[in-house]
Amino acid sequence: RGLVHRMNLKKIIYFLFFVFLNPVQGLPASENKAGYKENTVVIGRAADSMTLDPAKYHDAESGKVIRNIFECLVRFKAHELEIEPGLAVLWNVLWDGKTWIFNLRKNVRFHDGSVFDAHAVVYNFKRQTDINHPMYRKDSTYAQLVFKYVKTIKAVDDITVLIELTEPYAPFLASLTMPATEIASPSSLKKWGDDFDKHPSGTGPFVFNRWEPDKRIVLDRNKNHWDKNQDEKGVPDRIEFRVIPGPAQRFDDFRNGRIHVLDGIKPLDVKKIQQLPHGRLLFSSGLSMSYLAMNTEKKPFDRVKVRHAVNHAINKKKLVKYLYQELATPAKNPIPPVIWGYNSDIVDYEYDPSKALALLAEEGFDQGFDTTLFVMKSARPYLAQPAEMARIIRGNLEKVGIRASVKRYDWKTYLQKIKSGEHDMAILGWIGDSGDPDNFLYSLFDQDNTKKGTATNRTFYKNDVLHHLLVNAQQTLNRTTRAKYYKQAQKIIHEEAPWVPIAHTRHVLAHHRDISGVIIQPSGSILFHDVRMR
Repeated sequence: RGLVHRMNLKKIIYFLFFVFLNPVQGLPASENKAGYKENTVVIGRAADSMTLDPAKYHDAESGKVIRNIFECLVRFKAHELEIEPGLAVLWNVLWDGKTWIFNLRKNVRFHDGSVFDAHAVVYNFKRQTDINHPMYRKDSTYAQLVFKYVKTIKAVDDITVLIELTEPYAPFLASLTMPATEIASPSSLKKWGDDFDKHPSGTGPFVFNRWEPDKRIVLDRNKNHWDKNQDEKGVPDRIEFRVIPGPAQRFDDFRNGRIHVLDGIKPLDVKKIQQLPHGRLLFSSGLSMSYLAMNTEKKPFDRVKVRHAVNHAINKKKLVKYLYQELATPAKNPIPPVIWGYNSDIVDYEYDPSKALALLAEEGFDQGFDTTLFVMKSARPYLAQPAEMARIIRGNLEKVGIRASVKRYDWKTYLQKIKSGEHDMAILGWIGDSGDPDNFLYSLFDQDNTKKGTATNRTFYKNDVLHHLLVNAQQTLNRTTRAKYYKQAQKIIHEEAPWVPIAHTRHVLAHHRDISGVIIQPSGSILFHDVRMR
């Protein structure tokens, strides 16, 4: 009996040893050597944020973290493009279409303990509109888009904000869902000044803990958040955005339980994730696309026939099938087909190298020409394999005599160079923030947005007729009329061809089966407001 007892005890020890060292079937444990609690959700992503200050926001990776620290006056419902209350519970626009009134949520505090009120909203919006504001952000990319028509911003009382516009601006409410309009603590802004993005303080469900550049950003649960759902069982104490540049390493870390949420998934890894016993996928078809921009201020891309030739030279269907698999469809327009106002009558440029050669010859480039092709080093939400896309595009162009030298840069340097117009051609993408056609067409093609250093129009294309259409669409409150303007605008953009629209992409995210409540929005934002751990 003693021998049998010792054998059973030995089996029990082996069993316990196996259970504790093999977490793949259950929730993977966080790296305790970093001092984290077990209920930390770890997100693996390709690149670090550039800023945690909403007023400086201009890239998707920054937005993913900002969205969980800060909140807007209004927001989109979890999986839809329908607006619902955020920090504002009610709003109204007067008959003139220029006067907006917002009634704010009561009893809300910033993470630093200060009170959220109408004066905080005014302080935040004025630092993007008033050049005399002590915290004015001259580098705010989105201020020119969101606040273009803002005339005055007033606190009527502690819970009421009045905003007057110079002209009716149809996309205004939708624009207030953008990360750039999220409300930061005035107390912390005054305390930290230009270092605020290293000490961000908002009202959101997670509180900033620390930022180790190019390694991780750690957020703690906001136990005082106005949304009482935060008190439910399974709410994590902490989330960590971990930078893992290589897609192979990210996948391996997810497979082996070192991260709980996987972002920046290679299309070829989708089936592998589906085969993992603990792998679950989230998809969102929405407001994301990739494109090839031609700098129309650089020769020979100032000639429309050359731009047409480039469109005919790219084997778009083959490129999209190879790089994106089932996670994208070829694009012919610069807005996704899920957005109202999409012009389905446009006929795409067919892949035709002989036509491309003929067009180049007509412009005197029968021997081709030399140029540069800029591409980012790290994966983006709209492009998991940027280097491979550059290789394919370069090969397509070479067949018609366009000899492109590929220039690769880290994302921060890349964005600076593109906004300053240093490129000849550049591989880029756009993720719509507001669900309004204006967010694509005005932002990416209007001549107002070609200022070097802050340009969102990365082709630097200027067209007075297009400008007139886009401004009219902004100032017209009737959606049917606006849709007509946007369809005309797409026709002009197609004919002038400053882009090669490449792909309308689907957002994809993987998470462990014991994680629930992760939300991936059409804009690509990843929200952990309702995340739970089993």
